[in-house]
Amino acid sequence: MRDAYIKNSAGERVIDFRKSNLHLLGYSIPVRERMTLEQLKPHLYSAPDKPDWIPYRTSYYKEAWGFCLSHNQLLAMQEDEYEVCIDTSLAPGHLTYGDLRLLGRTSDEVLISCHICHPSLCNDNLSGIAVATALAQHLRKMEHKYTYRFVFIPGTIGAITWLALNEGHVGRVKHGFVLTCAGDPGSMTYKKSRRGNAEIDRAWCYVLKQSGEAHEIQEFSPYGYDERQYCSPGFNLPIGTVMRTPFGKFAEYHSSADNLDFVRPDALYDTLTKAIAAIDVIENDACFRNEKPFCEPKLGNYGLYRGLGGLAAGNFQMGLLWILNMSDGDHSLLDIAERSMLPWAVVKEAAAALSGAGLIRQAVPISAE
Repeated sequence: MRDAYIKNSAGERVIDFRKSNLHLLGYSIPVRERMTLEQLKPHLYSAPDKPDWIPYRTSYYKEAWGFCLSHNQLLAMQEDEYEVCIDTSLAPGHLTYGDLRLLGRTSDEVLISCHICHPSLCNDNLSGIAVATALAQHLRKMEHKYTYRFVFIPGTIGAITWLALNEGHVGRVKHGFVLTCAGDPGSMTYKKSRRGNAEIDRAWCYVLKQSGEAHEIQEFSPYGYDERQYCSPGFNLPIGTVMRTPFGKFAEYHSSADNLDFVRPDALYDTLTKAIAAIDVIENDACFRNEKPFCEPKLGNYGLYRGLGGLAAGNFQMGLLWILNMSDGDHSLLDIAERSMLPWAVVKEAAAALSGAGLIRQAVPISAE
Protein backbone atom coordinates (compact mmCIF):
# COMPACT_ATOMS: atom_id res chain seq x y z
CA MET A 1 0.00 0.00 0.00
CA ARG A 2 1.60 3.23 -1.16
CA ASP A 3 -1.15 5.77 -1.75
CA ALA A 4 -4.87 6.12 -2.45
CA TYR A 5 -7.03 9.13 -3.20
CA ILE A 6 -9.94 10.60 -5.11
CA LYS A 7 -9.26 13.97 -6.75
CA ASN A 8 -11.85 16.34 -8.20
CA SER A 9 -11.35 18.16 -11.49
CA ALA A 10 -9.56 20.97 -9.63
CA GLY A 11 -6.90 18.50 -8.49
CA GLU A 12 -8.03 18.55 -4.83
CA ARG A 13 -7.95 15.32 -2.85
CA VAL A 14 -11.53 14.96 -1.62
CA ILE A 15 -10.71 11.52 -0.16
CA ASP A 16 -7.15 10.95 1.03
CA PHE A 17 -5.72 7.71 2.41
CA ARG A 18 -2.93 9.72 4.06
CA LYS A 19 -5.45 11.40 6.37
CA SER A 20 -7.00 8.10 7.46
CA ASN A 21 -6.14 4.61 6.29
CA LEU A 22 -9.77 3.66 6.95
CA HIS A 23 -10.61 5.57 3.78
CA LEU A 24 -9.44 2.63 1.67
CA LEU A 25 -11.49 -0.55 1.39
CA GLY A 26 -9.17 -3.13 2.91
CA TYR A 27 -7.26 -5.22 0.36
CA SER A 28 -8.32 -3.08 -2.61
CA ILE A 29 -6.87 -4.00 -5.98
CA PRO A 30 -4.88 -1.33 -7.92
CA VAL A 31 -6.93 1.29 -9.80
CA ARG A 32 -6.04 4.32 -11.95
CA GLU A 33 -9.10 5.71 -13.71
CA ARG A 34 -11.17 8.80 -14.36
CA MET A 35 -14.90 8.50 -13.80
CA THR A 36 -18.09 10.35 -13.07
CA LEU A 37 -19.69 10.48 -9.65
CA GLU A 38 -22.34 8.04 -10.87
CA GLN A 39 -19.64 5.56 -11.92
CA LEU A 40 -17.78 6.09 -8.64
CA LYS A 41 -20.69 5.74 -6.20
CA PRO A 42 -20.93 1.90 -6.30
CA HIS A 43 -17.39 1.91 -4.88
CA LEU A 44 -18.11 4.35 -2.04
CA TYR A 45 -19.10 3.12 1.43
CA SER A 46 -20.62 5.27 4.16
CA ALA A 47 -22.82 4.86 7.23
CA PRO A 48 -25.88 7.14 6.91
CA ASP A 49 -26.87 6.52 10.55
CA LYS A 50 -23.42 7.75 11.71
CA PRO A 51 -22.85 10.62 9.27
CA ASP A 52 -19.56 11.92 10.75
CA TRP A 53 -17.77 8.58 11.05
CA ILE A 54 -15.71 6.68 8.47
CA PRO A 55 -16.78 3.01 8.38
CA TYR A 56 -14.23 0.19 8.30
CA ARG A 57 -14.80 -2.21 5.39
CA THR A 58 -12.66 -4.95 3.84
CA SER A 59 -12.70 -7.31 0.88
CA TYR A 60 -10.04 -9.90 1.70
CA TYR A 61 -11.52 -12.87 -0.13
CA LYS A 62 -13.01 -11.26 -3.23
CA GLU A 63 -11.14 -8.95 -5.59
CA ALA A 64 -12.65 -5.48 -5.30
CA TRP A 65 -11.78 -1.87 -4.69
CA GLY A 66 -13.41 1.03 -2.98
CA PHE A 67 -13.25 3.94 -0.58
CA CYS A 68 -14.88 4.50 2.81
CA LEU A 69 -15.93 7.99 3.80
CA SER A 70 -18.25 9.72 6.19
CA HIS A 71 -21.80 10.12 4.92
CA ASN A 72 -21.44 13.89 5.14
CA GLN A 73 -18.39 13.67 2.85
CA LEU A 74 -20.43 11.61 0.39
CA LEU A 75 -23.28 14.13 0.41
CA ALA A 76 -20.79 16.94 -0.25
CA MET A 77 -19.42 15.36 -3.43
CA GLN A 78 -20.53 17.23 -6.57
CA GLU A 79 -21.16 16.00 -10.09
CA ASP A 80 -17.68 16.06 -11.59
CA GLU A 81 -15.03 13.99 -13.28
CA TYR A 82 -12.89 12.35 -10.59
CA GLU A 83 -9.41 10.92 -10.71
CA VAL A 84 -9.24 7.65 -8.79
CA CYS A 85 -5.87 6.27 -7.69
CA ILE A 86 -5.22 3.14 -5.60
CA ASP A 87 -1.49 2.49 -5.70
CA THR A 88 -1.26 -1.04 -4.28
CA SER A 89 0.49 -4.28 -5.14
CA LEU A 90 -1.06 -7.72 -4.74
CA ALA A 91 1.57 -10.42 -5.08
CA PRO A 92 2.56 -13.74 -3.49
CA GLY A 93 4.02 -13.12 -0.05
CA HIS A 94 3.74 -14.45 3.47
CA LEU A 95 1.58 -14.07 6.55
CA THR A 96 3.35 -12.45 9.50
CA TYR A 97 2.42 -13.03 13.13
CA GLY A 98 4.00 -12.71 16.55
CA ASP A 99 4.52 -15.66 18.90
CA LEU A 100 5.92 -15.11 22.40
CA ARG A 101 6.55 -18.05 24.72
CA LEU A 102 7.26 -17.67 28.44
CA LEU A 103 8.57 -20.95 29.80
CA GLY A 104 7.05 -22.35 32.97
CA ARG A 105 7.80 -25.30 35.23
CA THR A 106 5.83 -27.55 32.87
CA SER A 107 5.42 -27.72 29.10
CA ASP A 108 1.62 -27.50 29.43
CA GLU A 109 0.56 -24.25 27.81
CA VAL A 110 -1.87 -21.38 28.29
CA LEU A 111 -2.61 -19.78 24.91
CA ILE A 112 -3.50 -16.08 24.91
CA SER A 113 -4.47 -14.75 21.51
CA CYS A 114 -5.28 -11.34 20.06
CA HIS A 115 -5.81 -10.11 16.51
CA ILE A 116 -3.69 -7.47 14.77
CA CYS A 117 -5.54 -6.94 11.51
CA HIS A 118 -7.73 -3.86 12.10
CA PRO A 119 -5.88 -0.65 11.21
CA SER A 120 -6.76 2.45 13.21
CA LEU A 121 -9.34 0.69 15.39
CA CYS A 122 -8.54 1.10 19.05
CA ASN A 123 -10.99 -1.05 21.06
CA ASP A 124 -11.60 -3.78 18.49
CA ASN A 125 -7.93 -4.57 18.03
CA LEU A 126 -5.38 -2.41 19.80
CA SER A 127 -6.91 -2.82 23.27
CA GLY A 128 -6.47 -6.59 23.11
CA ILE A 129 -2.86 -6.15 21.96
CA ALA A 130 -2.21 -3.70 24.82
CA VAL A 131 -3.69 -5.94 27.53
CA ALA A 132 -1.94 -9.05 26.17
CA THR A 133 1.38 -7.19 26.16
CA ALA A 134 0.89 -5.91 29.72
CA LEU A 135 -0.10 -9.41 30.84
CA ALA A 136 3.04 -10.88 29.27
CA GLN A 137 5.16 -8.25 31.02
CA HIS A 138 3.48 -9.17 34.33
CA LEU A 139 4.06 -12.90 33.86
CA ARG A 140 7.74 -12.42 32.90
CA LYS A 141 8.40 -11.14 36.43
CA MET A 142 7.03 -14.19 38.22
CA GLU A 143 7.52 -17.93 38.39
CA HIS A 144 4.64 -19.88 36.92
CA LYS A 145 3.58 -23.49 36.54
CA TYR A 146 2.34 -23.23 32.97
CA THR A 147 4.18 -22.13 29.87
CA TYR A 148 2.42 -19.07 28.45
CA ARG A 149 2.18 -18.51 24.71
CA PHE A 150 1.00 -15.15 23.39
CA VAL A 151 0.06 -15.03 19.72
CA PHE A 152 -0.52 -11.78 17.82
CA ILE A 153 -2.25 -12.77 14.59
CA PRO A 154 -4.49 -11.52 11.79
CA GLY A 155 -8.04 -12.56 12.62
CA THR A 156 -9.36 -15.85 11.23
CA ILE A 157 -6.63 -16.56 8.67
CA GLY A 158 -3.98 -16.00 11.35
CA ALA A 159 -5.52 -18.47 13.80
CA ILE A 160 -5.95 -21.02 11.00
CA THR A 161 -2.30 -20.54 10.00
CA TRP A 162 -1.03 -20.81 13.58
CA LEU A 163 -3.02 -24.00 14.15
CA ALA A 164 -1.79 -25.50 10.88
CA LEU A 165 1.85 -24.79 11.74
CA ASN A 166 1.50 -25.96 15.35
CA GLU A 167 -0.85 -28.91 14.94
CA GLY A 168 1.74 -31.29 16.37
CA HIS A 169 1.76 -29.76 19.82
CA VAL A 170 -1.62 -28.07 20.29
CA GLY A 171 -2.34 -30.92 22.70
CA ARG A 172 -0.13 -29.05 25.19
CA VAL A 173 -2.70 -26.23 25.35
CA LYS A 174 -4.59 -26.79 28.60
CA HIS A 175 -6.21 -23.35 28.91
CA GLY A 176 -6.54 -20.17 26.89
CA PHE A 177 -8.55 -17.15 25.90
CA VAL A 178 -8.84 -14.58 23.14
CA LEU A 179 -8.48 -10.92 24.20
CA THR A 180 -10.44 -8.29 22.30
CA CYS A 181 -12.57 -5.17 22.85
CA ALA A 182 -10.77 -4.81 26.18
CA GLY A 183 -10.88 -1.05 26.76
CA ASP A 184 -14.41 0.31 26.34
CA PRO A 185 -16.40 1.55 29.36
CA GLY A 186 -18.83 -1.38 29.32
CA SER A 187 -18.89 -4.22 31.84
CA MET A 188 -16.90 -7.44 31.39
CA THR A 189 -18.10 -10.25 29.13
CA TYR A 190 -16.79 -13.79 28.94
CA LYS A 191 -17.72 -16.15 26.11
CA LYS A 192 -17.24 -19.80 27.01
CA SER A 193 -15.24 -22.31 25.03
CA ARG A 194 -16.99 -24.96 22.94
CA ARG A 195 -16.59 -27.36 25.87
CA GLY A 196 -18.60 -24.99 28.06
CA ASN A 197 -17.23 -26.30 31.35
CA ALA A 198 -13.47 -26.15 30.79
CA GLU A 199 -11.42 -25.06 33.77
CA ILE A 200 -10.70 -21.70 32.09
CA ASP A 201 -14.46 -21.18 31.63
CA ARG A 202 -15.07 -21.89 35.30
CA ALA A 203 -12.12 -19.72 36.39
CA TRP A 204 -13.40 -16.70 34.47
CA CYS A 205 -16.98 -17.21 35.62
CA TYR A 206 -15.77 -17.47 39.22
CA VAL A 207 -13.57 -14.34 38.98
CA LEU A 208 -16.35 -12.26 37.42
CA LYS A 209 -18.91 -13.45 39.97
CA GLN A 210 -16.50 -12.79 42.86
CA SER A 211 -15.89 -9.24 41.59
CA GLY A 212 -19.45 -8.31 42.55
CA GLU A 213 -19.59 -6.14 39.42
CA ALA A 214 -21.98 -6.30 36.47
CA HIS A 215 -20.85 -8.83 33.88
CA GLU A 216 -22.18 -11.17 31.22
CA ILE A 217 -21.43 -14.83 30.56
CA GLN A 218 -22.09 -15.97 26.99
CA GLU A 219 -22.42 -19.56 25.87
CA PHE A 220 -20.26 -20.67 22.96
CA SER A 221 -21.42 -20.05 19.40
CA PRO A 222 -19.47 -20.65 16.16
CA TYR A 223 -19.59 -16.93 15.29
CA GLY A 224 -17.24 -14.34 16.69
CA TYR A 225 -13.47 -14.06 16.96
CA ASP A 226 -10.68 -16.64 16.76
CA GLU A 227 -12.17 -18.83 19.49
CA ARG A 228 -14.24 -20.39 16.72
CA GLN A 229 -11.03 -21.63 15.04
CA TYR A 230 -9.40 -22.86 18.26
CA CYS A 231 -12.70 -24.54 19.23
CA SER A 232 -13.34 -26.15 15.85
CA PRO A 233 -14.17 -29.86 16.35
CA GLY A 234 -10.79 -31.08 15.08
CA PHE A 235 -9.01 -29.13 17.84
CA ASN A 236 -11.70 -28.38 20.46
CA LEU A 237 -9.25 -26.43 22.59
CA PRO A 238 -10.37 -25.01 25.97
CA ILE A 239 -10.29 -21.39 24.78
CA GLY A 240 -12.91 -18.74 25.51
CA THR A 241 -13.05 -15.03 24.72
CA VAL A 242 -12.52 -12.12 27.11
CA MET A 243 -14.02 -8.75 26.19
CA ARG A 244 -15.98 -5.89 27.62
CA THR A 245 -18.82 -4.81 25.31
CA PRO A 246 -19.08 -7.55 22.66
CA PHE A 247 -18.28 -6.76 19.04
CA GLY A 248 -21.10 -5.07 17.17
CA LYS A 249 -22.78 -4.04 20.43
CA PHE A 250 -21.14 -0.62 20.74
CA ALA A 251 -21.96 2.17 18.29
CA GLU A 252 -18.31 2.92 17.54
CA TYR A 253 -17.62 -0.63 16.31
CA HIS A 254 -15.82 -0.79 12.94
CA SER A 255 -15.67 2.96 12.47
CA SER A 256 -13.30 5.88 12.90
CA ALA A 257 -15.00 6.61 16.24
CA ASP A 258 -13.29 3.52 17.70
CA ASN A 259 -10.33 5.70 18.61
CA LEU A 260 -8.13 6.60 21.57
CA ASP A 261 -10.85 8.82 23.05
CA PHE A 262 -13.24 5.85 23.19
CA VAL A 263 -10.86 3.53 25.06
CA ARG A 264 -10.46 4.23 28.78
CA PRO A 265 -7.28 3.50 30.79
CA ASP A 266 -9.32 2.35 33.81
CA ALA A 267 -11.17 -0.16 31.63
CA LEU A 268 -7.91 -1.53 30.20
CA TYR A 269 -6.54 -1.87 33.74
CA ASP A 270 -9.71 -3.59 34.94
CA THR A 271 -9.51 -6.13 32.10
CA LEU A 272 -5.84 -6.74 32.90
CA THR A 273 -6.41 -7.26 36.64
CA LYS A 274 -9.26 -9.69 36.01
CA ALA A 275 -7.09 -11.63 33.54
CA ILE A 276 -4.36 -11.83 36.20
CA ALA A 277 -6.99 -13.07 38.69
CA ALA A 278 -8.20 -15.79 36.31
CA ILE A 279 -4.60 -16.88 35.69
CA ASP A 280 -4.01 -17.01 39.45
CA VAL A 281 -6.89 -19.50 39.67
CA ILE A 282 -5.60 -21.89 37.00
CA GLU A 283 -2.01 -21.54 38.26
CA ASN A 284 -2.90 -22.56 41.80
CA ASP A 285 -5.82 -24.92 41.30
CA ALA A 286 -5.06 -28.44 42.52
CA CYS A 287 -6.67 -31.44 44.16
CA PHE A 288 -5.75 -32.48 47.70
CA ARG A 289 -6.40 -35.43 49.97
CA ASN A 290 -7.24 -34.98 53.63
CA GLU A 291 -4.62 -36.82 55.70
CA LYS A 292 -7.02 -37.01 58.68
CA PRO A 293 -10.36 -37.61 56.97
CA PHE A 294 -12.21 -39.18 59.92
CA CYS A 295 -13.93 -36.14 61.45
CA GLU A 296 -12.31 -32.74 61.96
CA PRO A 297 -8.79 -32.55 63.44
CA LYS A 298 -8.21 -30.26 66.41
CA LEU A 299 -6.88 -27.24 64.52
CA GLY A 300 -5.39 -25.65 67.64
CA ASN A 301 -2.84 -28.46 67.75
CA TYR A 302 -1.58 -27.28 64.35
CA GLY A 303 -1.54 -23.56 65.11
CA LEU A 304 -4.58 -23.00 62.91
CA TYR A 305 -7.12 -22.09 65.61
CA ARG A 306 -8.19 -18.45 65.31
CA GLY A 307 -11.19 -18.08 67.57
CA LEU A 308 -13.04 -20.75 65.63
CA GLY A 309 -16.58 -21.38 66.78
CA GLY A 310 -20.13 -20.61 65.67
CA LEU A 311 -20.69 -17.22 64.06
CA ALA A 312 -17.20 -16.11 65.12
CA ALA A 313 -15.66 -18.23 62.36
CA GLY A 314 -14.19 -15.94 59.71
CA ASN A 315 -13.42 -16.52 56.06
CA PHE A 316 -10.05 -18.12 56.80
CA GLN A 317 -11.54 -20.61 59.25
CA MET A 318 -14.36 -21.39 56.85
CA GLY A 319 -11.76 -21.97 54.16
CA LEU A 320 -9.98 -24.46 56.40
CA LEU A 321 -13.20 -26.34 57.07
CA TRP A 322 -14.32 -26.40 53.46
CA ILE A 323 -10.97 -27.67 52.22
CA LEU A 324 -10.70 -30.31 54.92
CA ASN A 325 -14.22 -31.52 54.16
CA MET A 326 -13.92 -31.65 50.38
CA SER A 327 -10.30 -32.75 49.98
CA ASP A 328 -11.11 -36.30 48.95
CA GLY A 329 -8.71 -36.31 46.00
CA ASP A 330 -11.40 -35.61 43.44
CA HIS A 331 -12.40 -32.03 44.28
CA SER A 332 -10.13 -29.20 43.24
CA LEU A 333 -9.64 -25.90 45.03
CA LEU A 334 -11.75 -24.30 42.30
CA ASP A 335 -14.54 -26.79 43.06
CA ILE A 336 -14.33 -25.76 46.70
CA ALA A 337 -14.16 -22.03 45.92
CA GLU A 338 -17.22 -22.23 43.67
CA ARG A 339 -19.25 -24.17 46.22
CA SER A 340 -18.18 -22.18 49.28
CA MET A 341 -18.32 -18.83 47.43
CA LEU A 342 -15.18 -17.80 49.30
CA PRO A 343 -12.63 -15.43 47.73
CA TRP A 344 -9.78 -17.15 45.90
CA ALA A 345 -7.15 -15.51 48.10
CA VAL A 346 -8.78 -17.08 51.17
CA VAL A 347 -8.94 -20.52 49.57
CA LYS A 348 -5.27 -20.31 48.55
CA GLU A 349 -4.19 -19.17 52.02
CA ALA A 350 -6.19 -21.89 53.77
CA ALA A 351 -4.86 -24.59 51.44
CA ALA A 352 -1.27 -23.43 51.99
CA ALA A 353 -1.77 -23.44 55.77
CA LEU A 354 -3.30 -26.93 55.79
CA SER A 355 -0.60 -28.27 53.49
CA GLY A 356 2.11 -26.71 55.62
CA ALA A 357 0.61 -28.37 58.69
CA GLY A 358 0.58 -31.75 56.96
CA LEU A 359 -3.20 -32.04 57.10
CA ILE A 360 -3.64 -32.27 53.32
CA ARG A 361 -1.40 -33.39 50.47
CA GLN A 362 -1.68 -32.76 46.76
CA ALA A 363 -3.24 -35.63 44.81
CA VAL A 364 -4.07 -36.60 41.26
CA PRO A 365 -7.85 -36.38 40.80
CA ILE A 366 -9.56 -39.78 41.06
CA SER A 367 -11.13 -39.22 37.65
CA ALA A 368 -7.63 -38.83 36.11
CA GLU A 369 -6.03 -41.87 37.74
